[in-house]
Order: sequence, then structure tokens, then C-alpha cells
Amino acid sequence: MKINAIVNGSPVEGEVDEKLRLIDFLRENLDLTGTKEGCSEGECGACTILLNNEAVPSCTVLAGQINECEILTIEGLAQNGELDILQKKFIEYGAVQCGFCSPGFLISAKALMLHNKNPTLEDIKRAIEGNLCRCTGYIKIIEAIQAAIEERT
Repeated sequence: MKINAIVNGSPVEGEVDEKLRLIDFLRENLDLTGTKEGCSEGECGACTILLNNEAVPSCTVLAGQINECEILTIEGLAQNGELDILQKKFIEYGAVQCGFCSPGFLISAKALMLHNKNPTLEDIKRAIEGNLCRCTGYIKIIEAIQAAIEERT
């Protein structure tokens, strides 16, 4: 199956197996290994990417479904060598523990910030509810997201 998409701002085109999952395409074909595979069922949020500015688990999307779409992975969050405000705040607030879940949390928070200019605490919790942290770093993660939102405005 032929695809033509934009991944992290760069055009990507070529043939893909119609059964290939997007996470596998990103990791194996494009060498974008920041997107992590946790549960393989769309339940843990580790593989979350932005698909046309919507947070989705890449393990539940087939690579063929991204034709004519725009994808943002954790590798594309920083721009021109400058960390995104969310990345800066995750570091500043110590919201990264083992780091396995961080890409999914960051991308889910980015989706929230794209769609909601002034999210409440409940909005933040709802935006990241599909992301699991086994190190139980939720308080620092939420604080970092709140700080990023406050600094952005």
C-alpha cells in the first residue's frame, strides 16, 4: 500500500505492508524509537503520537491509515534544537522518572494544549487519563503540564 504523509514536519512516502502497525512503521522504518510500545492494545499510552493533531495510540493504527495525514512523534516535539515548553517543564519539575511513559504523556499534553488554550486541572487529568506511569509520577507530571500551560499564556 502506498502512503504519502508528513512525519515530524518531513514528507514520507513509500510502500508499506497493509498489516503493519504505525508504531512498527515509526520505529522500524523511520527509526523513530522515542515512541514506546507498552501494552500493544492502546491501553497504556506509551505509544501515543499526534495524528492530525489528535492524540492516538500508534499501536492501534495501521501504517496505511496515515496516507495524507500529519504525524508528530516525541522526536518532533522540539523545534530547531529548542525543547518544547512541555519538555522543559517535565525536566524542571522532575516529571521524568524512568522515562518510559514520558513520550506518551508529553504528546497527550501537547494535544491538550493545541485544543484548549486554558485547560483546568480536570481537563489536564482527562487529557492524560489514557497514559499510565508505573513509577507513580502523576503529581509531578500534572504540575509540569500546569506550569507549561501557565508559561505559554
